[in-house]
Amino acid sequence: MPGRLEVGCDEAGRGSLAGPVYAAAVILKNNFYHPVLNDSKLLSEKQRFMLRPIIEQEAIAWAVAAIDNHEIEKINILNASIKAMQVAIQKLAITPDFILVDGNKFKPYKDIPHQCIVGGDGKFMSIAAASILAKTYRDNFMVKIGQGFPEYGWEKNKGYATKMHREAIVKYGISSYHRKTYLGNILQQNFSF
Repeated sequence: MPGRLEVGCDEAGRGSLAGPVYAAAVILKNNFYHPVLNDSKLLSEKQRFMLRPIIEQEAIAWAVAAIDNHEIEKINILNASIKAMQVAIQKLAITPDFILVDGNKFKPYKDIPHQCIVGGDGKFMSIAAASILAKTYRDNFMVKIGQGFPEYGWEKNKGYATKMHREAIVKYGISSYHRKTYLGNILQQNFSF
């Protein structure tokens, strides 16, 4: 809405077997437009990393936050995703008037009204921008920690349940970055390794 300071929020890493969940909060100018900007899942890695500095330079305000795998296990991934988004909003240099959230779940933050939008990262530029920042910052983190755990291939799979990653867990066991509850659920479902 013109004149309203809206922040878009999204997360990355919710379905990963390892590592933190990241979230970003982005306030864009009302007239901001970039022809490539879209849901991060629909873009190539090259496009995402091309857009990141543009978003950071053009945004009125932006912030990124992460909740690690240990806290995810304590409070569950939905609560961790919401917490990461709220921490990102808290870190903004400017307080927004309204919060736009990708998905269908959020908890009230201070006294700022919010709206959840399923598929919001394909409908709102600010949410799309947040999805790109969350994804690229998380990808960088997974590549960095993956250097200490090359057996899991995190530089490629970013902690997601690829065949190679699942086979590595069976062969080498788990690391301190793995989400144990996720692995238990997978094994209980008779996951075919």
